[in-house]
Amino acid sequence: MRERSWRQAAGLLLSGALLLAAAACGSADEPASGGSSDPTSKGGVIHIGYQKYGSVNLLKGKGGLDEKLAEIGYKAEWTLFPGGPQLLEAMNVGSVDIGHTGEAPPIFAQAAGTPLVYLARSPASPKAEAILVPENSEVQSVADLKGKKVALNKGSNVHYLLVKALEQAGVPYGDIETVFLPPADARAAFESGSVDAWVIWEPFYSAAQLATKARVLADGEGLVKNYEFVLASRSFADKHAEAVEVVLDALKEADVWAEEDPKRAAELLSPELGIDVPSLEQAMGHRAFGIEEIDDGTLAEQQRIADAFLELKLIPEKLDVKEAAWKKP
Repeated sequence: MRERSWRQAAGLLLSGALLLAAAACGSADEPASGGSSDPTSKGGVIHIGYQKYGSVNLLKGKGGLDEKLAEIGYKAEWTLFPGGPQLLEAMNVGSVDIGHTGEAPPIFAQAAGTPLVYLARSPASPKAEAILVPENSEVQSVADLKGKKVALNKGSNVHYLLVKALEQAGVPYGDIETVFLPPADARAAFESGSVDAWVIWEPFYSAAQLATKARVLADGEGLVKNYEFVLASRSFADKHAEAVEVVLDALKEADVWAEEDPKRAAELLSPELGIDVPSLEQAMGHRAFGIEEIDDGTLAEQQRIADAFLELKLIPEKLDVKEAAWKKP
């Protein structure tokens, strides 16, 4: 049973992500492995994977990275992904050099053999993800989810939120029916009544809540840290450390800008994301800003997540998260 469950999980992550990986390669003249035709040389293309929202998306919207990278002989190419699992699978096949995800995707990716490293993280943002139910739902507490259908993006940060919320409520994970859908499909299922609850992150959380008057059954407060991680393929980070530092510095600047002027940031992102400004402003209010170094405490928290997933047989064997810590050359 354990082996079959893992193969099913890996297959679900791989099938959708490989389709996106082809798109991530784009039409660039540079090879999909990132950097340049000679990965040990200075300069080349950095393939950046991003999701709707988060520090990397803010940086893309604000701009300024291209100029900084040009000074050291690099340029950036960007690819949008619907979630962290898909982004990291693209990293696994060589189509992404640097990207960002929540807490859970790197656990699943490391378990699947993706050679990733943790570069940095945001401060904890537990209020930036939530379990939503329809306004008139009979579900009044997490305990009421027993026997219900719950939609989420498999392997995403909200997967761990669901695990911890059920644990706190005394509901075995196997007593709910998980329906694995990317955000757009999950919202359609949520609005049609095909699922009873939806576990989702910002800004999809605020957009759905404001548009449908959905109720927040629980958010991550007191349950999860909900870090946003900046990750890279190990080979790229080791061979292009100078470029990595430029990207991290630019991310810090973008977060400072967004924290100082969240309305302007929301207005800038709204057309690209297709999400209204009020929803994005609310989403901004749910997150913490900043780019911080990965410390032992962060790795220990990730280890707890990996151990919880192992206990639920969501990953096949025990991980040592510290093996994915980046040691600057």
